[in-house]
Amino acid sequence: MKHIDTILAKIGNGSDPATGAVEAPIYLSTAYQHKSVGQSTGYDYTRSKNPTRDIVEETIAKLENGTRGFACTSGMAAIQLIFSLFEKDDQIIVTEDVYGGSYRLFDHYQKAYNIEPVYVTPDKIEENITSRTKALFIETPTNPLLIELDIKEIAAIAKKHDLLFIVDNTFYTPYLQKPLDDGADIVIHSATKYLAGHNDVLAGLVVAKGEELSERLYYLHNAIGAVLSPFDCTLLIRGMKTLGLRLEKQQQNAQDLAAFLADHELIADVLYPGRGGMMSFRVKDKEMVPGFLSSLETIIFAESLGGVESFITYPTTQTHADIPEAERDRRGVCKRLLRFSVGIEHIEDLKNDINQALVKSKEEIVHV
Repeated sequence: MKHIDTILAKIGNGSDPATGAVEAPIYLSTAYQHKSVGQSTGYDYTRSKNPTRDIVEETIAKLENGTRGFACTSGMAAIQLIFSLFEKDDQIIVTEDVYGGSYRLFDHYQKAYNIEPVYVTPDKIEENITSRTKALFIETPTNPLLIELDIKEIAAIAKKHDLLFIVDNTFYTPYLQKPLDDGADIVIHSATKYLAGHNDVLAGLVVAKGEELSERLYYLHNAIGAVLSPFDCTLLIRGMKTLGLRLEKQQQNAQDLAAFLADHELIADVLYPGRGGMMSFRVKDKEMVPGFLSSLETIIFAESLGGVESFITYPTTQTHADIPEAERDRRGVCKRLLRFSVGIEHIEDLKNDINQALVKSKEEIVHV
């Protein structure tokens, strides 16, 4: 099998032998002609199958070593697709440091369908399994505390209890981690993030292992209809081609910045697992946060992550605002915490920007 960098660079190449187009065409047609009753080209209606979307779905399945991929309209639509597998009174065990949007959707499923999320720390997974438990859902590393979980260890628990094991691989992508190889059944990506990489497309991906599970997901994907549009598929293909180049640079910058922040007198602690482009850090005084964010010049104060530009997010008011404050604080998502998606800018510019913003924010609260 070719190296992942080669697979990424050649996504969609040679997909149109009729013209020899190097880059994959955008197939915008919503309908496909039948020559007669019972005869099909394999394409009938674009919600069910589309040639441009096929490239995305086949590529992510190949990258994750899965059976089948599904391209959805957003990362949350990808999670909704998976949760459509469950029924009233089912229970899903979720590791508690989880993205706020996932928390919000799980809360809806509990209220509307009594599909209950049970939030636990990783060491408490097995003791919380009951007869109602149908699946384990984790992020690794987690959002926003960047805790790496042992996929193989959790997979063994899932297998022991015959549970579906779902892993959100958004932060690492298949470039750094392949959960299906370590025992997961389903992988999710908010492809808006690292896979697309340019903050210009909203997309979600699901990859399943096994024919039966893949067929169930295909049925639901087609029935629900939250499929990624051909144009957005093209943007995602373009972005994925440079994933390796971007992530290598983002990771190097993140490693350098983690060391820089760890030594900074105005930083209380740095949360970085040692790889990838995501980190979080806590400033020493929560009163510094507004001044710090408003003083940034190179880094952007925004909610997303994984793009070429560096973003800093404030989970308290942005990504995790839907989690009750007491619960946020208990989990460690406090008012001093900032999440940092490190981009590809020059490292010295990033260091200088952080330093000047920290100094200004400290001066502001001293003068108040």
